[in-house]
Order: sequence, then C-alpha cells, then structure tokens
Amino acid sequence: MSAWRGTRTLVTGATGFIGSHLVRRLAGLGARVHAVSRRPQEAAGHVERWHAADLCDAAATAALVEAVQPEVIFHLASEVTGVREPGIVAPTLAGNLGAAVNLLTAVTGGPVRSVVLAGSVEEPREGQAPGSPYAAAKAAATGYARMFHALWRVPVSVLRVAMVYGPGEPNAARLVPYVTTSLLKGQAPRLTSGARLVTWVYVEDVVDAFVLAGAGGAAAGHVLDVGTPEPVSIRDTAELLAAIVDGIVDGTVDGTVDDAVDDAVDDRAGHRARPEYGAVAARPLDRTQRSDIGPAERVLGWRPATTLEAGLRQTVAWYAKRM
Repeated sequence: MSAWRGTRTLVTGATGFIGSHLVRRLAGLGARVHAVSRRPQEAAGHVERWHAADLCDAAATAALVEAVQPEVIFHLASEVTGVREPGIVAPTLAGNLGAAVNLLTAVTGGPVRSVVLAGSVEEPREGQAPGSPYAAAKAAATGYARMFHALWRVPVSVLRVAMVYGPGEPNAARLVPYVTTSLLKGQAPRLTSGARLVTWVYVEDVVDAFVLAGAGGAAAGHVLDVGTPEPVSIRDTAELLAAIVDGIVDGTVDGTVDDAVDDAVDDRAGHRARPEYGAVAARPLDRTQRSDIGPAERVLGWRPATTLEAGLRQTVAWYAKRM
C-alpha cells in the first residue's frame, strides 16, 4: 500500500507545469489532493477539491490552511519571469517571497508534517549578486524558509529546481517548446549565441524529488539542488532538438515515436529549418547554471533517471502529436 494513501496534501501552483504533473502523481499514489489557484477551477480527475485564494493575501492564506488542514504542502506557486526591469521587482517580490512567507506563517505551530518549497537554480550562490528580480525573490524565500525552520521548527525544505522541460509545458516561449515547435513547423527559431550553459532536468524526475521530499521528515531544514550533474549549452540543446526532429522527418527515429508524429510532420519533408544563433541579444547577468545533486542523493536518495536525449525525444513526440 502506498505511504501516500489518504494523505491530505495541498499543492499551490497546481495549474503550472510541475504542479500539474505532481498532482497526477500524488493522486496515483492515493493522496487526497487539494489544489489552489487564484481563480476558481473545476475539481475533476486528480484533485479532490480546488480552492481559490491569493497567497499574497496573508489572511486568505491562513484561511486556506485552516480549511484544508494539510499534512503535506507543496508550494510551487510562483511569479516566474526572466525580465530585468525595475517595474517587475514589486510583483515578483510579492508573488515569490510574500506568498512563501504567508504560507510558512500560516503553518507555524500547526500539525503539518512537511512543507516543500520550489526554489530555483537561478538563485545566486555565495558571493554572487542575483541576476534578476526573480532570482533575488526566490533566494529571499529560501532564506526565510531556513529561518522558519531554525527558529520555529517548521518542517520545510527547499528544492532548487534546474531548467525543467518535458511534455505539457504551457509556456510556449520557453526554450525547449519554442525550438521544438518552430522546427516542427519548418521555421528557424531565433536564439542568442547559444553559448550559455544551463542545467536541464526532466519534469518527471523533478516530481520524483518532490514526492521524496514530502514523504518523510528527512528533508526538513535542507536546501537541495534538483538538476543534472553537467550543464549543456543552449546551442547543443537546440542542435539535439534539431537532430531529433530531423530523425522524425526522415523516419529514422524509434518507430513508436515516428508513428505518433508522422502526420504532424508530413508537410515538413524537404524543408529543414535550423536555429539562427545570435539573432537575439543575451540577457544581462545570464550565468552558467550548475546543480550539486550530491546532497539530494544523500538526503532523499534521488538522482535524475532521464537522459537529456531521452527526455527531449519524449518531449518532441508530445508536441508533434498536438500540432
């Protein structure tokens, strides 16, 4: 029997990329899943009940926690943006730091046995300045999580997640879906020089880490990187996507994938688009991303199970079937 069976869980950001995959996994494990979003949603399928609440409102957050009485909380709601503009600072601060502090305040002194916060690989490491308002806000939320654990023993952990990719990414402007869909349409994606090194991690591997962190008390007080050991350049990632798409068009990829996407790419035969590098300026303070996954392996017994090529093949197949 699953250890999650009957466990009352609360997932914030449940309509997001990681959140939607996590909700499905928890439901499959037998958890009683409560989800929250700013706007009302229909409770269906994997969710026992949807709640509407703005986590930037402390009173609304406290009322939500009181109503659900969760045993485990996964906090994935976030104001995600790579914009470097002064006007984005306040909303990013509220959506990331303010919401996290409100949630941690609401559970302090209560019976919750585990709180797992989604951090980011973009958070600065020692001696670095944050590279964006988003990175600064996420780093501050991690600092507050550490404080809540140290002062009031809130059983909170932070998973600093790398660049997540996989089927179902709702943001078509992110690199993997943008390059994938452009190439499948025979259009050239416009990219930076592609020199930046980033750490990729497949979405189902990320879900594995969240489930492990929420399952017991071992993760409490820890800040753990969830990524892959070696970063890969944007150029190499885009070229790998191009090779996978070419394989689909040529019919040289695995038959299962080819059968699934045949119809979607018939009109692309003979027209091979290629990424245009240097067509877009790099953002200021875009740094090499690195994840130290050793602590996650020691604390959670977690390592990524999906290679970049295998994950990208699954991702390309998913997008191709829907074009």
